Amino acid sequence: MNDEINYRNNPLHGVSLKTLLTEMVSHYGFEILFAYLNINCFKTNPSIESSVKFLKKTDWAREKVEAFYLYEYKNLPRASAEQFELSPRDRIVPADQLPGEPAELSLEDAERLREKRARKAAERGRRDGHRSGGNKPYGGQRSGGYGNNRDSGHESRRDNSRNNDRPKKDERGPWASTSTAEKSDSDPWGKWKK
Repeated sequence: MNDEINYRNNPLHGVSLKTLLTEMVSHYGFEILFAYLNINCFKTNPSIESSVKFLKKTDWAREKVEAFYLYEYKNLPRASAEQFELSPRDRIVPADQLPGEPAELSLEDAERLREKRARKAAERGRRDGHRSGGNKPYGGQRSGGYGNNRDSGHESRRDNSRNNDRPKKDERGPWASTSTAEKSDSDPWGKWKK
């Protein structure tokens, strides 16, 4: 019963996605939302209807927008570690934490925040032993060795494995004849194959 009361203290309780988005767009605009959240539905032909449609289908984007609503628009203190693991709609907001005025945001602040995140990601990549490769996943290299990495020898291994899997001409056996006449005798459709 106590959790239910605290749950109702969550500003997202009973608020539809469309209402939430309308409030934020009327206060900040699509440009600020894209600058802070980096979700393409706020940049390419933005509208409330198309954004709601996208956010309903995409869980990660919806949770990102809901968290922005809680901690920037409603200006609540950051969630504890346990609450952070839950989706924003499932978080229990303590009764002493009340929503405040929306945070003042600007495009310049968004750019500084983006640079700070990029620096942290690069540091984290160096610390973990990965090369930083900009926005490309896996440190700028594609997984599976499909890149043009000549030093790694992926091409030669891949080509050798293909050749090793094929049986040699002597190992094929009597059924692997290459004569067209023999193909048509054993296979009625052999003369149509090339």
